[in-house]
Amino acid sequence: MIPTFGKVAHTLTNGKPKTAFQKGIESISRLLIRFMIIMIPIVFLLNFSKHNIVTAFTFAVAIAIGITPLLLPVILSSSMSKGAIRMSKKKTIVKKLDAIQNFGAMNILCTDKTGTLTEDRIVLEKYLDINGEEDIRILKHAFLNSYFQTGLKGSIDEAVIQRAADNNMQEIVKKYTKVDEIPFDFSRRRLSVAISDGSKTQLITKGAVEEILNICTMVDYKGNVSNITKEIKDKILQISKSLNEDGLRVVAVCQKNDVADINQFSVSDEKNMVLLGFIGFLDPPKETAKDSIQKLNNSGIRVIVLTGDNAEVTRAVCNKVGINSKNIILGSKIDKLSDIAVIRLLKKSNIFAKLSPIQKARIIRLLKEDGNIVRIYG
Repeated sequence: MIPTFGKVAHTLTNGKPKTAFQKGIESISRLLIRFMIIMIPIVFLLNFSKHNIVTAFTFAVAIAIGITPLLLPVILSSSMSKGAIRMSKKKTIVKKLDAIQNFGAMNILCTDKTGTLTEDRIVLEKYLDINGEEDIRILKHAFLNSYFQTGLKGSIDEAVIQRAADNNMQEIVKKYTKVDEIPFDFSRRRLSVAISDGSKTQLITKGAVEEILNICTMVDYKGNVSNITKEIKDKILQISKSLNEDGLRVVAVCQKNDVADINQFSVSDEKNMVLLGFIGFLDPPKETAKDSIQKLNNSGIRVIVLTGDNAEVTRAVCNKVGINSKNIILGSKIDKLSDIAVIRLLKKSNIFAKLSPIQKARIIRLLKEDGNIVRIYG
């Protein structure tokens, strides 16, 4: 956790890089200054041969003042202000004037999936056991996990709590007290809470299916607990993949009851757990997304999707909004490649899934270093 915060802090302290507009203005200014440095001595020498030194020097200074781009900022500000007024008539507010030129100069738009391509209106659609059958116990355990975790509740937690309220589950939280929690992070991709009903303490964990499977040694089907086998794992992964292909985001839920009577838990306690089942969320694409992406492509702007979701859900959403999903690159592959290799991938791939925030930042940095004008949406 500490190294991750260090990387984020480092990116914040570096400050914002210069925009393409700022670089363009500096380039023009340097050109005019070079032209002035060359022209002034020439003008002075030509006039000095015909006039006295005072007249020649005065004329050279006048030429220097004329060449110096004193009014350039005023002219640019006036022009961009007119652009801002025109954009306001199209219901677009411009907070920074140079953003108009930067937006117009971009050739790559990097976008997230959730809330940008989709409506960010996540609804819990399914709560299924390991055989894909509806089971209210799965919703109960997911609700206890979401309710008692103290971190920033995301859209998934809110959807779980809302669905539990629809099933009149609010009262069950009165039977439990929170003992401890293990917060979510992007390396584990799961979150755990330890709760007690007075007689026993249980650890409830929810997270990405693959990561949950890695810490489970048993499965629970209608109250019967048995050892997990390769066949069961394959079946679980197949059910999860099928739900993903239907556009559902899947989160697995597991728990264990025989936990030590302690007040502090760590990642090392997330082991030998019992898999209960899945919860599936639906986040439909925006109706305007497909048309917007088509307009961007027609304008010569390439759209690249950078998301933390898995490949199947990302593919389902991208297919609906008109983004070619034939080749999807995972974050685990990015970490194994050098910057040069990643740049090669970026030239032929438009979708990157299961990315951490640090991986997203790396991709955007490499796109800019490769000479692209990149803008971020989401």
